[in-house]
Amino acid sequence: MSPTSPDTISATLARGRLGIPSVVFFVIAAAAPLTVVAGGATTGYAVTGVTGIPVAYLVVAAVLALFAVGYVAMSRHIVNAGAFYTYVTRGLGRPAGVSAAAVALLAYNAMQIGLYGGFGAVLAQFLHDRYGWGVTWWLCALAAWAAVTVLGVLRIDLNGAVLAVMLIAECAVVVVFDAVMVTHPAGAVTVDTLAPTHVLAAGIGAALVTAITGFVGFEGTVVFSEETKDPRRTVARATYLAVAVTGLLYGLSAWAMSVATGPNRIVDAARTDGTDLIFHLVSPHLGASVVTIGRVLFITSLFAALLSFHHTVARYLFALGRERVVPAPFGRTSRRTGAPKVGSMTQSGLALAVLVGYAAANADPIVHLFFWVTVTGGLGVLILMTVTSAAVVGYFARISHHEGHWRGTVAPLTATLALAAILAVTIREFDTLLGVDPHSPLRWLFPAAYAAAALLGAVWALTLRTTNPPAYAAIGLGADSHTLPLRNDPIRQPA
Repeated sequence: MSPTSPDTISATLARGRLGIPSVVFFVIAAAAPLTVVAGGATTGYAVTGVTGIPVAYLVVAAVLALFAVGYVAMSRHIVNAGAFYTYVTRGLGRPAGVSAAAVALLAYNAMQIGLYGGFGAVLAQFLHDRYGWGVTWWLCALAAWAAVTVLGVLRIDLNGAVLAVMLIAECAVVVVFDAVMVTHPAGAVTVDTLAPTHVLAAGIGAALVTAITGFVGFEGTVVFSEETKDPRRTVARATYLAVAVTGLLYGLSAWAMSVATGPNRIVDAARTDGTDLIFHLVSPHLGASVVTIGRVLFITSLFAALLSFHHTVARYLFALGRERVVPAPFGRTSRRTGAPKVGSMTQSGLALAVLVGYAAANADPIVHLFFWVTVTGGLGVLILMTVTSAAVVGYFARISHHEGHWRGTVAPLTATLALAAILAVTIREFDTLLGVDPHSPLRWLFPAAYAAAALLGAVWALTLRTTNPPAYAAIGLGADSHTLPLRNDPIRQPA
């Protein structure tokens, strides 16, 4: 039977399979609470040397809540798995939209692939400490890759059930660990690391992008909008829930660690113990079995994030393929599972190539793959959120139906300015974030990759306008890409 025959291939995602809980599980699983607490926060303390990591999480949560106002308002008018790409297209024009798509693919692939380094290293260390097995990190990473590759082409609701179990367990463990650390302080319980003055301290840009990396995934509510039972209600509630839960959990946990070590010792402790810090802090006060459960959930947290980001990348490719921005096969889904098979398999192939490359180069999986690559992915998502927030303003300024002055203009414009300020500081202090010399070319190489991707995206959009006008006209239309733009569509004219 032909692989593209109608009874095996569809051009739409599976409808109505996800409710609010499932979407929340997907996006918070991508944010990976235990991974952020045990891996991201401690590595952030260690690499940046900044003690204001807890307040950075809260500041970012506040900014993202403001961003979500316009983001959610736009989701009520546009339901498309392309998310950032579609919103930028509708608000700023087709070339800008395809540029955003290129940045999104680079950023989300960086997030997903970088997580393999953390998973492989943490699982290898656990197997060595627990069972004395001398397994290499890349072998563990390949095991995760195989599982993600299989799950990536199965039904989305099955994946949601897997993530739900993992997420509930890891959040419970994080709360227990936080309570233990706060009730066993190194000295007096203080809120020094939550002081607002940290926002003005040197190195705060590195702290902020570390914090933003921890939230990456919450914006994925829109990516799954085509597969939800009630997109307009589900996306809004899931987005706000994701920001609130993760923001409070991250800020509390990063602060609790500083209480247990003492604010003045948190950086040194993080540099000494790395991702084991939180487990070392609670071990004297909890049974060994509880700590072991926590370590296992740290590993499953990394896996859950891997799986969630894999789905995000696959759906971006699906949205682009459906609109012929990339080859048409990417816009096909399995009739049996509703999964975007070609996008899923492509992402798996790219991840495999990178893992083989890192293993051959004998690179450090934690620093060079997990931290460097995921924070670079976080930078890309920060760029996307900044541009998308501006696109929301542009979209509501160009259509007759609007969401009111606050949701359509004030909130997204304020969020744009706040995100742009964080982006500027982040790029200025990117050497601090990477832990490299200020003159190292790496501080510019990673951000420059996004500039190159955006330029290529814009050039490709203009090429489509000349060589394939119907495909160009369909950019940003999503499931309606087979029709011409409607009369009141703000991107109806070539842009």
